[in-house]
Amino acid sequence: MNKKVIFMDVDGTLVNYETVLPESAVVAVRKARENGHKVYICTGRSESEVYDDVRSIGFDGMIGGNGTYVKDNDEVIFHKVLSKEDTRHIVDWLGERKLEFYLECNSGLFASEKFEDAGTKAIKEYSKILGQDSDKTTIRSVFPNMVFGGNLYRDDVNKISFVLNSYQDYLDSVKEFPNLNPGTWGGEGDKALFGDIGVNDIDKGKSVELLLNHIGADIADTFAFGDAKVDIPMLKKCAVGVAVASGCDEIKAVADYVTDAVDEDGIYNAFKHFGLI
Repeated sequence: MNKKVIFMDVDGTLVNYETVLPESAVVAVRKARENGHKVYICTGRSESEVYDDVRSIGFDGMIGGNGTYVKDNDEVIFHKVLSKEDTRHIVDWLGERKLEFYLECNSGLFASEKFEDAGTKAIKEYSKILGQDSDKTTIRSVFPNMVFGGNLYRDDVNKISFVLNSYQDYLDSVKEFPNLNPGTWGGEGDKALFGDIGVNDIDKGKSVELLLNHIGADIADTFAFGDAKVDIPMLKKCAVGVAVASGCDEIKAVADYVTDAVDEDGIYNAFKHFGLI
C-alpha cells in the first residue's frame, strides 16, 4: 500500500462539540503514523486553539484558520491574515451592531466585552442541535485560553467569529465586506448560530493542494475527514473524502464514504476500513 496523506478536521470530526476526544481516534492516528502515513489536522482553529489533548496525539503538521495557515512539521509554509484596516473595520462594524465576537489569532483568542454571555447561549444551542448534552458546555470549557479585555485592533488575525442575532446579520456582512469571505457555522443556512469573516480566495481544499505540492505528495494518495460544509472543498480535493455520520447532510452527500459518528469510534473504524491501520 502506498503511503497516504490524511487530512483531519478537528471539531465535530476528531473531537465532538463538547471537545471530547475519543481514545480510539488517538489510537487510529498514532497507528497510521507508525505505518508510515502522514496525518495533518485541517481545521478552522488557529494555532492557539490546538490544545494539549489534540497536540499530544502527534501530527505531521496542520492547516489552520480554514486554510489561512499551513505548517509542515515546524515549518510554516503559508500564512495569510486580515489586514489591520480590515480587522478594525470588522471590529467597529460588529460593535455598532452589538454583535459579540472573538478574534482568532495564532497568538490567542481575543473576545469582545460581552462575548462570554452571548457565546454561551449559542454554543449550548449548538450542542443541542448535535444531540449532545449541553449542561456542562460553557465558553471557558470550549475555549479555555480565551483572552477577555485584550487589544482588538490587531494585525495577526486569521479570522473573526461572531454570534448571530439573526441570519440577516450574516447577509449584511456579505454586503459590508465584499473583499473578504463571510460565512456561517453552528447550523445550516438560516439556522446558523455564528458568522465568521476571513480572507478571501482561501479554503481548506486550496491549502491541501499547497501542502501536497510542498511535500511532493500525489493527490491520488490522499484522504480527507470532515463533518461540516467548510470541509467540503477538502473532501472534493482529496482522492477519498470521508464524512462522519454525525456530520451535516451536505457533506455526507459529497463524501465517498460515511463512517460512524465521532462518539461511535467513527475515525478508528474508517482508518481500519481503508487499511490505514
